Amino acid sequence: MIAEPNSVVNLPNHKENGIHEEIVPEPTAQNGNCLRNGSVKAFKGKRKIREQCENRRRNSSSSRRSNQPHNGDVVEAVTLFEVVSMGKRAMQSVVNDWAEAYKKDRDVALLDLINFFIQCSGCQGMVTAEMFQSLQNSDVMQKMTETFDEETGLQYKKFMAYPWILTVTWPVDMDNDDYPLIKPGSYWKKFKANFCEFTAVLIQQCQCSILSDSYLMDTIISLLTGLADSTVRAFRHTSTLAAMKLLTALVNLNLSLDASKKNLERLYEVEKNRSTGKRTNNRLDQLEKKRKEYEQKPLDIENMMNAIFKGIFLQRYRDVIPEIRAICMEEMGSWMKIYPNTFLNDSYLKYIGWMLYDKQPEVRLKCLQGLQGIYDQKKLVCKMDLFTSRFKDRIMSMTLDKDHEVAVQAMKLLMLMSQNCEDSLSSEDCETLYQFVYTTHRPLAVAAGELLYKRLIVQGIEMEEFSKRNGKLEPIASQLKTLIIFFLESELHNHVTYLVDSLWDWSMSLLKDWECMTALLLENDDNQKEALSDTQESALIEIILATVREAAEGHPPVGRGGTKKILSTKEKKIQVEDSVKITEHFIVVLPQLLAKYSKDAEKVTNLLQIPQYFDLELYGTGSLEKHLDALLREVKAIVLDHSDMDVLEACSRLYCTLCNEELLIHNKVALARTELVDELVDQLNQLLGSFLNEGEGLCTEEEGIHCIYSTLRRITAFHNAHDLSKWNLYDKMSELLVFEMEHSCLPVQIILPALQCAYFALLWQLACVAKKPSSKENLVVLKTHFRHYCRICSGYFSHSNRDVREKAFMVICDFLMIVSHQDTSDDGTLGLLEYFPSTSLQSKMLLFIQDHIFTEEEEDKAKDLPEEEDRKKDSQKLDILHMKRCLLAAYCKLIIHNVIEMTAAAEIYKHYMKAYNDFGDIIKETLSRTRHNDKIQSAKTLILCLQQLFQKHVESQNGGSTDPISASFSNIKELARRFSLTFGWDQVKTRESVAMIHKEGIEFAFQGAAGMEGKCPPPNLNFLTILSEFSNKLLKPDKRLVYGYLLRYVPDPALSREDSWHSLGWYRTSLLASEDEENSAASSLNEWPPVSVAKTPFKRKFSEGSLHQSDHTEPTNRTSDIHYSAHLPSLAPRSRKRMKSDNSCLQEYPPLLAPANLKRKNSYQVVIQVEEIPSEDTDVDVVGADQET
Repeated sequence: MIAEPNSVVNLPNHKENGIHEEIVPEPTAQNGNCLRNGSVKAFKGKRKIREQCENRRRNSSSSRRSNQPHNGDVVEAVTLFEVVSMGKRAMQSVVNDWAEAYKKDRDVALLDLINFFIQCSGCQGMVTAEMFQSLQNSDVMQKMTETFDEETGLQYKKFMAYPWILTVTWPVDMDNDDYPLIKPGSYWKKFKANFCEFTAVLIQQCQCSILSDSYLMDTIISLLTGLADSTVRAFRHTSTLAAMKLLTALVNLNLSLDASKKNLERLYEVEKNRSTGKRTNNRLDQLEKKRKEYEQKPLDIENMMNAIFKGIFLQRYRDVIPEIRAICMEEMGSWMKIYPNTFLNDSYLKYIGWMLYDKQPEVRLKCLQGLQGIYDQKKLVCKMDLFTSRFKDRIMSMTLDKDHEVAVQAMKLLMLMSQNCEDSLSSEDCETLYQFVYTTHRPLAVAAGELLYKRLIVQGIEMEEFSKRNGKLEPIASQLKTLIIFFLESELHNHVTYLVDSLWDWSMSLLKDWECMTALLLENDDNQKEALSDTQESALIEIILATVREAAEGHPPVGRGGTKKILSTKEKKIQVEDSVKITEHFIVVLPQLLAKYSKDAEKVTNLLQIPQYFDLELYGTGSLEKHLDALLREVKAIVLDHSDMDVLEACSRLYCTLCNEELLIHNKVALARTELVDELVDQLNQLLGSFLNEGEGLCTEEEGIHCIYSTLRRITAFHNAHDLSKWNLYDKMSELLVFEMEHSCLPVQIILPALQCAYFALLWQLACVAKKPSSKENLVVLKTHFRHYCRICSGYFSHSNRDVREKAFMVICDFLMIVSHQDTSDDGTLGLLEYFPSTSLQSKMLLFIQDHIFTEEEEDKAKDLPEEEDRKKDSQKLDILHMKRCLLAAYCKLIIHNVIEMTAAAEIYKHYMKAYNDFGDIIKETLSRTRHNDKIQSAKTLILCLQQLFQKHVESQNGGSTDPISASFSNIKELARRFSLTFGWDQVKTRESVAMIHKEGIEFAFQGAAGMEGKCPPPNLNFLTILSEFSNKLLKPDKRLVYGYLLRYVPDPALSREDSWHSLGWYRTSLLASEDEENSAASSLNEWPPVSVAKTPFKRKFSEGSLHQSDHTEPTNRTSDIHYSAHLPSLAPRSRKRMKSDNSCLQEYPPLLAPANLKRKNSYQVVIQVEEIPSEDTDVDVVGADQET
């Protein structure tokens, strides 16, 4: 607003458009004596100007009033800022009104425009202006002051905006993070667009009248230059945006003037060639005069452009604010594209090249987008040779930018360079860029797919010159072969779905031409040159499957694109049409393809996955039903011919898809499946009857073993997806497995599918019971099968073959997870099936983990192995490690879900440091999940782990005293430190767990101290050194409570001994930082009075090792003996700062520790009452007392 600085205390009451004379405060006047010593005549003249301006503003502003309801009131838009921000009127009419006001009184209108730019900066202060009239004020032109007035608390900026001397006043605490250009919301986003539009329309509407009056633009440029030099971010940002938009508008104006000048010259030449005459001569004189005007106008505009570029751009393109740098680069790109004759040269291109290295992604992004507009036009590329050679490597590296959008735009820019700039990208560069089609970020992959498709696949193929082969266009076949060759050479065969998805937007017609693809597969092999090789056929089948999936599902593959997108109506229509097209084509062709490649397991596996994307209702039509019979015949032949598990599972899923009860073909497919399973089961019975003899065992004929093995795998694959309970396969499998346990003569190939098949049989029986009501007798029988199967699997834990051991353990882990979490049915019968592992089974499982997971594999000592064998050996190690991780994760899942006792995790935690690289993530997740389920029991498990390691360390010392300097003791101490780090920084949240660790640790440390009376330290006393690692996780009040609990075990003579009781001193030091705290804790310990249990809800005690816990904790393990109290006060905020206010509320902590049955000469049984315990840094008022029993 424009007002007097001396009335700043009433800032909210100022009129935004009021004009007052300049009264400069003392700090500002010191830098401008010319303003303070002005003559009375000048003062009266300025007052007259002020009154005229006020009257003129009232009249001119009424023409652009607009009403806007706001909370029931009417808001009148008076100033330019209000009109532009509301956006109620067309910007052209707003500028026209201002131009008319300028023509009537340019001083008032110009001040209104100045005030507009100041208000757009978010400045809520004042703008004071006076005319630069006397020579004694000439020193102001050289002074740009920005000072602070300590008396008023205001910031002043005085600068020259010729012919005005402006003083901008604003509060010193003006928020740099809150001004119109960066405010969130659609309103301010629209304001920014209106602001940019206003500056552009201002130049456009004023070009024929007031633009070249040497007054308007000089003042605006001076104003924006002065604001751009301010230390206030809002001024710099707003003025830079306005200046860059003004320069862009001037560039557009200059371009239009060039076009008008050319038209005028052509018209002049036409008139000149006409016959001479008086009329013609007058016309030529007019055209000549206009031509001179057009020659002068571009010079004036270029001077303005140079002033803005040198005065603002060169200062602000390296501004510390990234938004300002981004504005400069964005407009620079538009200047080069719009007016290349002036700006498209190396002297301007260097700025964009330099800013490609900017640290902020938004600046790099604007540079790339500006370059895209240049490289998109072939006529401009010829001027980019030097820039391309200098910055091509940088642009190539930006495809790996950490910001995804920058990488995408860099790839698009390289695509344009490849199209319009010959030899800009070498073949090596293109091969590097092609590999981005496999990236997980879809926009980047799609941009790389465009480069791959246009540069490699379609390049060199003339669509006009083609020949037909099998009714298909030759170019399509050539493009497919090129795609296949690229896929094979990239050596990323498992990522074909990513390749197809990257090309989908650019080569959809090619990828949906399934007729041409299948024709290439089914064509005769007479012409060996044109026929596909076996590897190329496999690749083409993978591409067919990927294209079918992409067309049928309509969303990117897993791992790319995040959540599934919602398809539009048009996309859904295309998806349905593609599904029908796929079905109609492959219903006929698929049996032929299966017949041709029936011996190739890899090809068959991929082909059998295509029917899951069919519109299966089309099979019901009479003309296509015959193809269903052909498909079922081919699938049955494949099942009987193959023993590969991938092929068999694909066949099983195909039968499952076709057996949908809602389809018309359900009965036919179900009958075919029953016939196939009958044949397989009969074959298995005959083989087992022939080869299993009670006295002789299993015959060793390899052919017979292979037949049993293959048949078992086929039945197992079908039992995975189909209910085969009526064939009673569990009895057959259990009999076979028991036979192996008794005789140990079955080969591994038979044991593995037998274990899996029995597992599937029990799961299907369980699923049937869950769906249909069953008698209790049947449930008892089923539960008996559960126990029997668990005994069988546990018996195979010690099998000599690794695969059998791991399979048995993995199966039983999955089985226990399912059967131990059965929901109770309405009649309560299903709850009878809930089964938990016995103690012996848990012991066997834990022993398996100890013996087979954390044991190191014996490495062969052979050296100088060939490279291929060495690589194969490393691959085997990785496979073994992967399997170990799966087994450990399955076992830890049982612990997390309370299927196995949580204390079993102590054996796993022991290996946290030693096996951290291989299993650290699994162990940490187990620790986190168990702590979430039961904080207290999880803490007991941690301390149990440390106690067992300590006892093992003591035993290794041959019964002597423990050496705290030994490596094993240091490892235990480091493990305790790692455990303490897992509690995080929230001490309030973990205080109960940490307190339990200290309680259990203190009791363990003083085991065996009864009767010694301080003569010698307890055998486990050094455990306190390990326990001290958890002291920093205690709140300060809890440290005193823990120390008080410690004193009940420590005999009096031990406090004066420091040699043999050094661990006690170490632990005591970790709890109490000063002697005053020790005395406070000791005195409070001696003053605890007897307290009744019913007096306060804040009581808690340890009784026989149990700790009461608040009701907000999760339910404990079902076997735990821990009991919880009903109520606990809520925990206070987590601030550690001392409360300075006397009226602040005190924090209430629930008590944590009370002594258990102590093994001292005096036995105590105490209940601790905590009245109020404030925050950590304040004293604790603990009331309690010892009472002798």
